[in-house]
Amino acid sequence: MRAIDYLQSRPEVDSSRIGCTGNSGGGTQTSYLMSLDERIIAAAPSCYITGFERLLDTIGPQDAEQNIHGQIAFGMDHADYLMMRAPTPILVCAATGDFFDISGTWNMFRYAKRLYTRLGFAERIDLMENDAGHNYNQLQRQSVVRWMSRWLLGKDEPLTEPEIKLLSEEQIQCTPGGQVMLIEGARSTYDLNRDFERELARRRKKLWATNDRAELLENVRSIAGVRKLAEIPDPKVATSGAAEREGYAIRKMTFSSADGIRLPALMFVPAADAGGQRPVLYVHERGKAADAEPGGPIETLVKSGRRVLAVDVRGAGETYQYKPGGSAEGVGPRGKDVFTAYLLGRSYAGMRAEDVLVCARILQAELAGPVDVIAVGSVGVPVLHAAALEPELFGAVKLERSLVSWANVIELARSSGRQANAVYGALTMYDLPDLAATLEEKLTVEEPRDALGEPLQE
Repeated sequence: MRAIDYLQSRPEVDSSRIGCTGNSGGGTQTSYLMSLDERIIAAAPSCYITGFERLLDTIGPQDAEQNIHGQIAFGMDHADYLMMRAPTPILVCAATGDFFDISGTWNMFRYAKRLYTRLGFAERIDLMENDAGHNYNQLQRQSVVRWMSRWLLGKDEPLTEPEIKLLSEEQIQCTPGGQVMLIEGARSTYDLNRDFERELARRRKKLWATNDRAELLENVRSIAGVRKLAEIPDPKVATSGAAEREGYAIRKMTFSSADGIRLPALMFVPAADAGGQRPVLYVHERGKAADAEPGGPIETLVKSGRRVLAVDVRGAGETYQYKPGGSAEGVGPRGKDVFTAYLLGRSYAGMRAEDVLVCARILQAELAGPVDVIAVGSVGVPVLHAAALEPELFGAVKLERSLVSWANVIELARSSGRQANAVYGALTMYDLPDLAATLEEKLTVEEPRDALGEPLQE
């Protein structure tokens, strides 16, 4: 939008005839701009439009800028970008072999074409399918130029692209050193976020010092999207075999919810019940088998007479669906799951917190009384949410190598795999230390980690 401001300030530009085009991520931005900025008179998004049904059935959600929080939940699909400014002239450029599914592109185009036709402007929307892969090649570019000529200049001619000599790297630099951040006084998004977070931190401190804790926790529940324990249906429990070790047995179990979530688990049952000891729910970022080897941490607990339930919450152990590569890799190995939840208006951390609650309730049902919980690694964030929101379900809570705070992620600017524990809008209301404080003496924190997964410096 600021680029359009600049264009309109130039004396050689007709400010009433602005067009917009872009490919891939530029196709995304074109879709946003043509929907929201009425100064755009004609548009041509390229290699982006496909629709969420086909996107999620094929490659899954893509880069962060293509995902608007709750977009699927409030019912907005790619066709809506085409229809919001009808009858603005729009050429949908697509590629047959694109990773953005071509059948989804045609489906979205059909919705838009039908609306334009009903409005009496069928000719103002069209689709150009290029028999190639993801691209903005000459055929694509020529089609866009002809479209812009038709609707911005009133000239409907078969224009062709001449041989073009590209500018040198030095010629295309629009700042003295080739980087905006080399300009004196320049500030990055990270700088702006740090300032914003410091202001939010002051607000949170006052909020938690002056307001009722129960009311604050209900707000946490709403922001994180964690249902009350009584509202979460009991899953079906299936036992699929058992194994014996010296002094205890291991039962293989699966918990299946009505919405299709399956959580594999191992129940470690001591041969001799020591009596009076609380059962332990063990949640590890690498899954139920991570600390289950003979002589390991789980065996130590079991041989002390404690029953232990180790579970694969979604995205851990057997439920880990990571495949190398892809646009979501930069935000962590669970990026596609995280972004799908984000598009649904939910937090992945909140979903995993519900997994923790379901498993703790199952364990509690076997042995009446509160359940101790141990979380190892990044799963500490959903475990902390679960314990803070349903404190009566839990006894002692132990977090090992868990993220110290979201504020630390903002402060360091760089992070590693923290998107899975992000909760949209959380820092306007709470940070992880606020939840930790509600557990008081119940909580033990060992070896906290910073945003990069490194041991926290004093």
